[in-house]
Amino acid sequence: MLHESGTGEVVALTGRTTTLRYAPLAGAPRMARLIAAEGPDVLELLHQRLPGWNVVTDLTHGQQLLRAGARLRRHAHTMHRDLRCDPPPQDWAALRPPPPLRVTTCERPAEALLQAWREAYPPGHPDHVTADDRTLRTELLQPLLSGRVLGPLLEASALVADGAGTVVAGLIANDRAGTAWISDVFRRRAPAYTGLGGLLLRRALSGVAGDFARVGLAVTVGNPAQRLYRKLGFEITETTMTFAVP
Repeated sequence: MLHESGTGEVVALTGRTTTLRYAPLAGAPRMARLIAAEGPDVLELLHQRLPGWNVVTDLTHGQQLLRAGARLRRHAHTMHRDLRCDPPPQDWAALRPPPPLRVTTCERPAEALLQAWREAYPPGHPDHVTADDRTLRTELLQPLLSGRVLGPLLEASALVADGAGTVVAGLIANDRAGTAWISDVFRRRAPAYTGLGGLLLRRALSGVAGDFARVGLAVTVGNPAQRLYRKLGFEITETTMTFAVP
């Protein structure tokens, strides 16, 4: 799933009883990282000054917002693998799915990825999104593919297509301020496509190892994919909460 990009200039807000500092997230409209907060009315101050925004923060401030009645949108771990101390095997670059499946580049419109992406996050999944197709194309997939949100698309990004050329799995990787970032991994849910996420991840790790010192990703708490990420050498480096400001 989409993770927040780098922060911009820090802004201070002051109310009658509460002060806070936040930084808008670059390339993500109406999103901010809450950096510091003092006082009892953090949610009320956010509501007054940033209505309709989404706010990302650490667990300490997140618990404060939960107690105030804020609506939690996402509870996520940031994970990294050190590619210098723990380089991936070179033969991962040559991994291929069984025919008729084949690996292709990400040079396709967001529409071509949409069905496989939707199947990867069905109702009940921690990352299920109820938005319509147009919103997913224009606000989630296309910004990742264009590099507008998390940075330039990396060549390690790849899709898996079936014999008819239909996308059945994909991995989107971006250059996030000098860190290789796995922005999304998805696949259709049929048994024939089991294992494609792990295959694409291994290929991507091998593909970025020569150019980057580390690789990162974000995973929603409760997403079973976290077990795969740990198996592939990723360790939790941060945990955040994202809230919708009423």
